[in-house]
Amino acid sequence: MSLVRELVKKKILEKSKATTLEYEIKSSGKKEEEVILEKRIVTEDFLFGLKSEMLKVPLKIVQAREVPLKVLEIIPEESAKYYKMIPLASKENRLEVGMVFPEDLQAREALEFLARQNKFSYQIFLITLTNFKEILRKYRDLKREVTRALEELEAELKQEKKTPLMKAAEVERIVEEAPISKVVAVILRHAVDGDASDIHIEPGRERVRVRFRLDGVLHSSIYLPLKTLSAVIARIKILANLKIDETRIPQDGRFSTKVGDNVIDFRVSTFPTTLGEKVVIRILDPGQRKINFKDLGMTGRNLKVIEEAMKKSYGLILSTGPTGAGKTTTLYAALGFFNKEKVNVMTLEDPVEYFIEGVNQSQVRPDIGYTFSSGLRHMVRQDPDILMVGEIRDKETASLAIHAALTGHVVLSTLHTSNTAGVIPRLIDMGVQPFLLPSTLSIAIAQRLARKLCVHCKKKVKADDEAAKIISQEISKFPAEAQKDIKVPKIIYIYKATGCKRCNGSGYSGRIGIFEILEMTDELAEIIIKEPSGIKIREEASRQGMITMKQDGILKVLEGVTSLEEILRVAEEK
Repeated sequence: MSLVRELVKKKILEKSKATTLEYEIKSSGKKEEEVILEKRIVTEDFLFGLKSEMLKVPLKIVQAREVPLKVLEIIPEESAKYYKMIPLASKENRLEVGMVFPEDLQAREALEFLARQNKFSYQIFLITLTNFKEILRKYRDLKREVTRALEELEAELKQEKKTPLMKAAEVERIVEEAPISKVVAVILRHAVDGDASDIHIEPGRERVRVRFRLDGVLHSSIYLPLKTLSAVIARIKILANLKIDETRIPQDGRFSTKVGDNVIDFRVSTFPTTLGEKVVIRILDPGQRKINFKDLGMTGRNLKVIEEAMKKSYGLILSTGPTGAGKTTTLYAALGFFNKEKVNVMTLEDPVEYFIEGVNQSQVRPDIGYTFSSGLRHMVRQDPDILMVGEIRDKETASLAIHAALTGHVVLSTLHTSNTAGVIPRLIDMGVQPFLLPSTLSIAIAQRLARKLCVHCKKKVKADDEAAKIISQEISKFPAEAQKDIKVPKIIYIYKATGCKRCNGSGYSGRIGIFEILEMTDELAEIIIKEPSGIKIREEASRQGMITMKQDGILKVLEGVTSLEEILRVAEEK
């Protein structure tokens, strides 16, 4: 069996490239599936669909949560990992087994041996590498692992009760040792494996709730006994180098640890509540720091305008929107663009989200007087080319950022406004002189994050009358320049979220930005000097050809990237 040759036969791969690919597979020692997927020649679903046809083995996609723990125990984890085979279901002593490489004779022999030993018959299904990895994680089930660790902790606490008084050092020892460390480690690992962005550990009246944030939405993951709260939080504080005995005031810290093959950064925030301390842990995946503007969801005019702005040797680039809109991620994409050997890039952040090789990053410390304004004053003495200031919060920081842009620096920052039209009035409210803005402000970017439809189960449907009306009305408001590139059919089709095993039934997987970008022009400069009102600025934005966030979202709806319901949820002005 050769998938490479089959791809050539189907005219997906050229013969010359196939020869090179076959040599690479042979010399690397990897499976041909792995190399083909690494090269992104075809999608995983297509490749395994093709393999299923060739082997005459049915392809099956199984949701990890549907695989019972008892069934997993039939094939030991080590065997499953080594032979890339895993039990999926058991019916009347007949085991359904998923195999990534059913053509592997050694794997087949191992399965036959297990079947004889445990007295079961089996049926083989082909499963994808991704699906295999998802189910393999089930061996380390969150609830099961936490329960085991809690049982060990319970036993240890009972032993400690025999001692009349425990010193502070003894409490710290319990927190450091295996049981409670396991509880925290399991929670962290499952959050990373599940692509969560945040972990919330919250005290209740009777138990502790642990929730993971997935695609911007919080989901309850597990409940812990209330008596474990202080030990769990103490363990997290030790990792983040925070004060264990300080429970009255909020604390912030961070730590790094290896999860799987990657070193992941975690940002920790504690907060005192009436029922005890709450902890939020932000998961900072190093892969996200390499994101570019296209990955964020910028297309068409938006992408062109931001790329032009980045070519300038000075100017203020502002990203605006509410908390959680992805502003910092946009600025990090810009830093990635500027981060070159010949350029001095410096940042002032609160807190530092990701560590970027080649960028001089600094964290503000308001408690000791090291603020955005004082830090920015010192940064300009460090001969920077590119400056990033986490947020413009006050008059002094705004003034310093404007003057830094005026004196030949590119300045990146964020501002809290609901849209681009509010940026200029907001800066003026902060005390920036209107005549300074035309020569300093380069672009203002407003954004929101919308959930992306799951590519495996999204359904194309004819838009109903109400949806078609909303889309048509919004398109009719597009600037004349933008309307030239839009072709709207008489019958409008959109995509709906349906839900499948790949997206845990939600219908969504991942998030994408929707944007509006206002650029400085001679006409806008004149408005700022004469009458910098939101209405006049919006009129100029339309003349520029700027589409609003909602309109950008509508385009993504028509492209099938997201749903109309999602855009109406995130893009409607409050």
